[in-house]
Amino acid sequence: MTELLDPVTANPDRSVVSANLATRVAEATALWHAVFGLTDSIPLVPTEDALLRVALDLGAARFGGPLSTQESELLSQAHSGMPTISWANDAARSAIVSGSDPLGDAFCALRSAAVRRHSGAVYTPSALVRPMVDWVLRQSPSRIVDAGAGSGRFTLEIARRNPKSSIIAVDSDPVATLMTRAGLAALNHKTATVLHADYTTLLLYPVRGKTAFIGNPPYVRHHALSAATKAWAQEAASRGNQTISGLAGLHAYFFLATSLIAKPGDIGCFVTSSEWLDVNYGSIIRSLLLDRLGGVAIQVVDPTVLPFGETATTATISCFQIGSRPKAIRLKMIKGLDEIQNLESGPPILRERLVETSRWSTLIRTAKETPSGYVELGELCRVHRGAVTGRNSVWVTDGNVHGLPESVLFPSVTKAKELFQAGAALSSVTNLRRVIDLPLDLDVFDSEVRREIERFLQLARRQGASDGYVARSRRAWWSVGLREPAPILATYMARRPPAFVRNLAEARHINIAHGLYPREQLPDSALDRLAHALSTTISTSQGRTYAGGLTKFEPREMERVPVPDLPLLLA
Repeated sequence: MTELLDPVTANPDRSVVSANLATRVAEATALWHAVFGLTDSIPLVPTEDALLRVALDLGAARFGGPLSTQESELLSQAHSGMPTISWANDAARSAIVSGSDPLGDAFCALRSAAVRRHSGAVYTPSALVRPMVDWVLRQSPSRIVDAGAGSGRFTLEIARRNPKSSIIAVDSDPVATLMTRAGLAALNHKTATVLHADYTTLLLYPVRGKTAFIGNPPYVRHHALSAATKAWAQEAASRGNQTISGLAGLHAYFFLATSLIAKPGDIGCFVTSSEWLDVNYGSIIRSLLLDRLGGVAIQVVDPTVLPFGETATTATISCFQIGSRPKAIRLKMIKGLDEIQNLESGPPILRERLVETSRWSTLIRTAKETPSGYVELGELCRVHRGAVTGRNSVWVTDGNVHGLPESVLFPSVTKAKELFQAGAALSSVTNLRRVIDLPLDLDVFDSEVRREIERFLQLARRQGASDGYVARSRRAWWSVGLREPAPILATYMARRPPAFVRNLAEARHINIAHGLYPREQLPDSALDRLAHALSTTISTSQGRTYAGGLTKFEPREMERVPVPDLPLLLA
């Protein structure tokens, strides 16, 4: 199960509140001046105690059901350490009723982004909250579960729209659950339950009618999850006849938990980062949407849009109906947040197509028929990423290494900018660095050269070159294993289309570039035409796009790019 973090004691950025009452008043006043934009600001650092005192005064202790032990301790601490500030309470209540989230905004200002990332606390903007709530309420659920509620943005939007709605808001951060309780108090919403708990262990009592699950599951990468949490995921996946990668993040666990908590006929609407559409460890989400979760529609916000403000991440909204096992799922790309209206818009993509591809983002783009006379690049060339050195500081050098023979120093493309700067052709290796690539069998060298190589390898060992995963995975840790020169080299990650460069200098390349190797020998003129055709026709939409517009082409993705067929290249 997921660990319940105590962000108050674990937060290194949290100020220690002064014992002086006047200082406390000044700190609280500074906080609310900053939050509400008042002009008479006081240049003192606010604290979470001030935030929690406002939550207490709004009525956090009286709404949302029984408090957890940690919630009670936090409110007691705030009560004993901070005074009531009436104007701040009035301003907060007014803002909440009007549709704002002053407590959540203050929380995000108080707790650094780095600390919030540790627990996946990325709060959802109203431009995403409102259409998701629209979709859920149109389904007329009997109960709504806010999974990973944070400051209660989904919960409070539902409470404003439907004051009688039955809501369960769940979050593992007691500060977050107290903010949600305070928001409910400001709205005088009495039919919501707030749980300071781990969503993956949630048990729901049965109700008549459907339950709706809504939220922004926390994005916590796999290496920040405990062994116990990962063990839960493995066991939970097996219960549903699924498998889950150890690289999956916490947001994938929320989909998995929902599939176990919900009953057929329930619905869900989650917003997450978009990476699960394509990556291997997102396969658990894709599989669940095709099976028990019953995917209805997926809206992908254009990766160049940054919907979460300071957090550079993508956004995908997934709507699902548990138990429906869909024949098709609607997929749509949204160019801007103002376009998000009907979450079930977009063309239906048949189940068969979704099953047969591991990259769903490619299905969202408008499919174009391959023009007459064109084929996929993979029919003409194999695309291979360059070798991984494992430690560039050891194996990549700007000049000669004393004692090593020239035969093991290979001029190589080691930076993408070298290809961007080369233009149509790389004609010289003069400005390239060298990669040291020793053979597997060092006995091919005479004794004097062998002694120099051993001296170099001793130094490499001291620098850790023999200890890393890459080195341990090689047949011989000292042999990088560069590929033969590729006649065409290509960049594969940038905020622009790839560069395709004729490798006239016969340079080698490491893993910052791909090499295109013809399946049959082609004359230089055909290779020139191929590189030119790729450079002028490829677009970023054919690759995998990340937040901020960074586009990546894996080798197999590049092989799917249409290019002129062999007769046109040889003409």
